[in-house]
Amino acid sequence: MLNVMLTGVGGQGTVLAAKVLAQAAQEKGWHVRTAETIGMAQRGGSVVSHVRMGNEGEEVQSPLIARGCADVIIAFEPAEGARMLPYLAPTGVLVTATTAVQPVTAALAKDSYRGSVVLQGLRDAFAQAPDQLVIVPDDELLERIGNRKVLNTVLLAKAIGTGRLPLDLDDLRSAIRACVKPAFVDLNLQAIG
Repeated sequence: MLNVMLTGVGGQGTVLAAKVLAQAAQEKGWHVRTAETIGMAQRGGSVVSHVRMGNEGEEVQSPLIARGCADVIIAFEPAEGARMLPYLAPTGVLVTATTAVQPVTAALAKDSYRGSVVLQGLRDAFAQAPDQLVIVPDDELLERIGNRKVLNTVLLAKAIGTGRLPLDLDDLRSAIRACVKPAFVDLNLQAIG
């Protein structure tokens, strides 16, 4: 059983990324369950998607990942990744973008929100297990691609590249063709490389 949690701020493509990941797993014949919390997150609030995959033939009974059981957390925003750390399994990996997007909750707080402080906190938290933290310099990668809308694809590709998910980039490409609007398929495929 594989448990993957995707988290970010509304509008970043978290829900689509979860759909693509679930599609890739289904195409391998795995049983999959997903769940999202979107509500107020449509624009600017926290978004969390759970993807549970029976990669060894098991049936997935529940769509929600319990605390301490996420094999991979994919964070589209560093503070959202930090917020989900209690869900990470002891040997799990966190893949996070570097660009801070101020969530609504931070906008309402008295203190200013600084993504660099959050990233340093993540580095400190993983100091004893640095291979469990993958920091993706999304600004420079997305500048080369020329479009921030493919952040979700870039992060999925990086998560697959960790070796923690028994999927490959061809699985990701196939799922993109099945899930992404036709006008954006080529752009997303270019983001994989």
